Amino acid sequence: MTTRKRYRSKPSLTPKTATTAKGPLLGLMTVFLLAMAWMYLWTSHHAPALIQPVSAQTAAPASPVPITKKHIYSETADPNADIAAGLAQAKREHKRVILDFGGDWCGDCQVLDIYFHQAPNADLLEKNFVLVDVWVGHMDTNVDIAARYGVPLARGVPALAVLAADGKVLYSQATGQFAPMRRMDPSSVTAFLEKWKS
Repeated sequence: MTTRKRYRSKPSLTPKTATTAKGPLLGLMTVFLLAMAWMYLWTSHHAPALIQPVSAQTAAPASPVPITKKHIYSETADPNADIAAGLAQAKREHKRVILDFGGDWCGDCQVLDIYFHQAPNADLLEKNFVLVDVWVGHMDTNVDIAARYGVPLARGVPALAVLAADGKVLYSQATGQFAPMRRMDPSSVTAFLEKWKS
């Protein structure tokens, strides 16, 4: 008896089997391309310094803001009396009053104070305004005073209001414009002071 060896014939690569053989490779390539696209978009949005020229990366910032904790807002002051005194001084000196609502714990409030006292803002502030700092605790003190001047503290601090010498509200920061002060330029404070000076 002779045994016959059976040979299995190789299956021919039909279009269907050719596609399934390339499937894992195409899947890996797709994942790789999507990952690269995501990295490019994330890097260009979140870390623009990484895609700048080397000369721009090594340059020091024009004017770094040293944030040092300074005592600005008095916890024991009577804000109503301070505002009344500020309005009286503004009337005598033909100035306007800036009410600055904030707290010493607030880094953005500290930066605003630094910007207020840098050139050219210090001169603009001195010649045109009386600054009254109002302590807000941790957004739970003197809230009624802020509301009286149209300043919603829930939008963040520092929060500003500008008053005429007669006490009329000329401007109240309704949308938290200065709350992200650490990310703002000192020129934004200059523009604000120029706009509202007396």
